[in-house]
Formats: sequence, structure tokens, C-alpha cells
Amino acid sequence: MSYIRLNKHYIHLPYLFLGIIELGLLALAAWFAERWHKVMSESASQWVSAPEQWTSVALFSVVLSCCTLSMGVYIALVREGYSSMVLRTLVSFFLLGSLALFVLNMVLGGELLAQGVIFWGVLFSTVLVLISRWFFMMLVDTAELKRRVVIYGAGQRAQTLLENLEPEKDLVGVQVVGCIPSGSEPVAVDQSLVLPTPSDWVRFVKSQTISEIVVAPDERRQRDGGVFPLDELIDCKLVGVPTSDALGFCERELGKIDITLLKPGWMLFSDGFKYSKRRNIAKRVFDLGLAGLFVLLLWPFMLLTALAVFLDGGRPVFYHQDRTGLNGKSFRIYKFRSMRQDAEKEGKAVWAQKNDARVTRVGAFIRNTRLDELPQLYNVLKGEMSFVGPRPERPEFVADLGEQIPFYHTRHKVKPGLMGWAQLKYPYGASVEDARNKLQYDLYYTKNHSFLMDMLIMIQTVEIVLLGKGVH
Repeated sequence: MSYIRLNKHYIHLPYLFLGIIELGLLALAAWFAERWHKVMSESASQWVSAPEQWTSVALFSVVLSCCTLSMGVYIALVREGYSSMVLRTLVSFFLLGSLALFVLNMVLGGELLAQGVIFWGVLFSTVLVLISRWFFMMLVDTAELKRRVVIYGAGQRAQTLLENLEPEKDLVGVQVVGCIPSGSEPVAVDQSLVLPTPSDWVRFVKSQTISEIVVAPDERRQRDGGVFPLDELIDCKLVGVPTSDALGFCERELGKIDITLLKPGWMLFSDGFKYSKRRNIAKRVFDLGLAGLFVLLLWPFMLLTALAVFLDGGRPVFYHQDRTGLNGKSFRIYKFRSMRQDAEKEGKAVWAQKNDARVTRVGAFIRNTRLDELPQLYNVLKGEMSFVGPRPERPEFVADLGEQIPFYHTRHKVKPGLMGWAQLKYPYGASVEDARNKLQYDLYYTKNHSFLMDMLIMIQTVEIVLLGKGVH
């Protein structure tokens, strides 16, 4: 098994192990930086007690680890190569990490983390982490780390699963060995992937070093007289080769729920889609505290944004729309106006397009920096939104999408948010097909949402904001 599940969210072990190793390297860098700073400053009074020392080491390590996640460094290492990873590491450590540690040092009174320790710690951390990743890429063949998977089924369901895996083939921890047709179902997959039905399944999985069998036939009831190989698959399971269904496999590997494979019964009997009063209270307290803190810290930026919008296009400075929230209830969302005042002259809702001509000069900037979203902190304080959740959509679009896309209204079973899982995984949606694809990630969040997942989404959203991804 190359993954574990924490709070219902799947985490692949290679990423987890690499993160743990680097966390140790960051702690080592902080420890060494403290001693180096003593030598350089000829001071004998830095971090006088062991508890304070290890608190500082832990704080330093956690902050830089979060910065690494926020810039998508691990994904860049696999998808974009070593040079892109180096650039993202430099940004995450020297820009985000140094700034975050500086602010924390001010908040803590400057007693736990001396500025010299921050400087040397970031420098040593960068060197250690880059060297460790270089050795990892030189010594480890990532293809050899992938689990070998065979799909039982070669029809349309199997083809859909392969199409889902293709865009993420460099990131997922599996390699599809081939597809075994089920009965006489029409073959829809590439012929090069079709494998003959094994006469001895146990011998087959051992000889091919198969790690998992994904069951994805178009029809499990063999109408042509064939028999579903239940006993054979159980034998494989007993020798350590588990089976999984296509929907669960897609959820685990890709972080989404494929609605083309989804059936209502699966939603009803799955281990997700649960209500937790304790979690809802904790999330509400967290939202109130964080929204209040952001208002205190960001009010100067909100004031400057309002002034810029007014000077660029006059009144109104704010823009409001009705959106669909929890359980389908409508509420009014607020933004700084980024489009012309006549953006919807006919009074009809219009999808935002790439390089939309209706966006003003100031509007383009505040959209790229997400400053236009800051008034939604009011919606969070009011309880209509949360920090993390599916992005709320306009009722006009919801009515249309609900008719065209199955299970669309399920995304309204959780409170909408300022940021979401779909925004991390899929670009800006501007069509029915985009809404269909984003829904698969929203359903994953609706099913598996937890405090841990919310934290991961918030950390990774930093990259989206800094790089201006998903902005139209």
C-alpha cells in the first residue's frame, strides 16, 4: 500500500516520507544555525533553555514545511523537473519562509528566533533540502516506486478510468499494466493494453508483480453466460493483492469522484458524507478567529483597493451578487468591483471568459492578487461562507447546471468557501463542461472534508494567489 488515510483524506506515502525526511533536515538546519549564530555574534545567551531551543527548532521546521507545500514544490519536482523545483524552493524559503518567520518573531517578542538565526537557518535549509532532493532523483527511479495495477474490464468504464489517469500519470503512484476484458463486453481501450484472461490469477499477479486489481467492467452480470471471477479475485486478495472498484480507485488516486461512474447507492453507503456537530462548531470558531485576524491585518489593503476602484471607474466601489449557499439557500456575496458598470447590460448572468473585455485596468490587478475577494470576509463573519468549501455559484447558473449535471446539488450540502479543493485541482470554470469537471472535486471535498484537509487547502492556495492561477 503506497498511501494512508488521515481524517478521510488520502496521502501518498512517497510524499509523506519525503516530507518527514525534509522536516528532520529543517530541524537540523535550525539547530546548526543557532550555534553558528552564536559563533558569529560571539553570544552565549541565545536560546538559554532546552525547551525554548526545541520550541524554536520545531517552529522553524513547521513554518518552512508549510511554505514548501504552499508553493507546490513536490509536485513541481515530479511534473516540471529539478530546475523548476529549485526556483519554487527559493521562493518558498527566502520569500515566504523568511517573511513568515519574521512576522512570528515580532508576534513572539523576538525572544525565540533571532534574526541571524532566521537568516542562517533559511540558508542552511535551502542547501540541505536541494542536496537531498538531488540525491533522491539520482538514486531513485520514480517509475520503480509505482504500484503495478491491472484493470479487470476493457470497456467504456475502463476507458473512462484511463482517461482520468492520463493527465496525472506523472503524479499518481500507479502504473497500469493492462486491461483484462470481462466476458464479451465491447473493447473500448487501446488494443495494446488488452491482456488475455489468466488461467491462474494468483500465478499471473505474482509473475507480473501486480499490486492491485481494479474492477471496472461495464456490466458485472455476465449476460453471455460468463462468470464474474469472484473466487479468483478472493484468492488474489488472500495472497496480498487487493481489489478495488473504479470509483474508489479514482477517488483515492486523483482526489475526485467521477460522476460518470457514480451511483446514488454508493453515496448513501460510503464512509463519507457525514455530519459532525463538533466539527461544525470547531470550523465556525476557526472561521471567526481567522476572519477577524485578516480584517485587522488587511484593512489598509482594503482601503487602498476601494480607493483605486473609485479612481479608476467611480462608484460603486463594491459589487454584490446573489449566490447559492448551504442547502440551496441564497445569500448576497460582496466583492470589490472589477468589471465595468455595464458588464451585464441586459441583466442576464454571463460566464466570465478568459481575458474578459469587461474587466477594468484596476480590476485585472485585484483579480490576479485576489484583493477583490476580501469583502467576502464579511460573509465569513456572518456565517454564510467558510474559509474552505465549494465556491458558491449564481442561482441562475445553479438552476441550469442542476438540470444538465447529475448530483450537482450535492455540493450544497456543505457551506461554500473562499477557497476550495476544486480551485486547487481545476482551472477557472467558464462553461457547463468546466462545472461538470469541477463538481467531481467538490464532491470529493463534500464527502471527505476535515480540519486537516482544510489546512492543506489553505496552505496550497498560497501558490494559486502568488502565481495568479485560475484567474479570468
